[in-house]
Order: sequence, then C-alpha cells, then structure tokens
Amino acid sequence: MTTTPTTPATSLPTAPPTWSIVPEPFDSAAAAALWREYYTEVSDRWYLLHEGRRTDPAELEREIAAHPGADLAPPGGQLLLGRYGGVPGGCAGVRLLDAGTAELTRVFVREGLRGKGGAPRLVGAAEDAARTLGATRMILDTRGDLVEARALYARLGYRETEPHNNSPYAEHWFTKPLR
Repeated sequence: MTTTPTTPATSLPTAPPTWSIVPEPFDSAAAAALWREYYTEVSDRWYLLHEGRRTDPAELEREIAAHPGADLAPPGGQLLLGRYGGVPGGCAGVRLLDAGTAELTRVFVREGLRGKGGAPRLVGAAEDAARTLGATRMILDTRGDLVEARALYARLGYRETEPHNNSPYAEHWFTKPLR
C-alpha cells in the first residue's frame, strides 16, 4: 500500500478589517456605549488638565443623561456609527442648525482603533449626511487640548474661523463649505 504524502492546508490570507459606516439611532445600545466612552474621555482630559482629577462619576451620569443626542435624529440630524470589522468603533453626529448650516459633533474613535482611517471616513459620512439634510456648510467647535481633532479637521479642509457659539468648552471653531 502506498501512501501519498499530505500537504498541510495553507490558509489563504485574510483581508484586514474595514470600516463600515451607517446611520444609527442615537439611543441604541451601541450608540449609548460610544457616547459614554467619548464623554468620559473628553471630560477626563479637561478635568485632568484644569483640575488635576478625573470626572466625578455622579457628574458624568448627569451630563450623559442631560445630553442623550435626540438632536442627532432625523429629520434634523443624524448619528453615524462606524464599525471596524463589524465591531462598533466610532461615531459622528450632524445636526442641522438652519437651512444651510449643519454642525459636526461627537466625532469619536475608540482608542485601540485610532490610526486605522475611521475618523476621516466618519467625518466624510457626516458631511454627506449634512448635504442630504440640505446644508451647504459644516461648522464645529473643539477645545485646545484636543490637538488630534484640530489636526484632523485641518487635514480634511476645515478652516479655523471666528466663534459661532459661546460654549464654555469651545476654544477653536471651524467651518467648511459643502459642495
């Protein structure tokens, strides 16, 4: 009896995970989890910088409850959820302020997924959503310590402009025409 040598099965290379971005209800479990992560991170960064402490848990809960994101629901807004390899990894929101102006908000990518192209895709999807809502320009505000966000917006064609609100946490304001 002759035996034929067997060749070990070779596995085909698998494609790296990709981002998919779709509208998401602002109150879904995935959106709520991302909102909590986003708010915790930006709040902790602010308190650590200005007061040398993290956000008080009770304050965090109050603020999350006070800003659930209902303004990011149709017909005047949209929350977009980015999944990386099928797992929720980031979000961006857009809300219509007037007939031609939309505001970009809640742009967030989970720390372990940063640098994988999610943020530009989320912002691009938010710009598309704003155009669908009828906006011809996008505005946003951010803080000075969020240097990564400011660099992202500049790279994506946003230019710094005069203040468009009086938010106590806004230190930089940006605008971009949506053609």
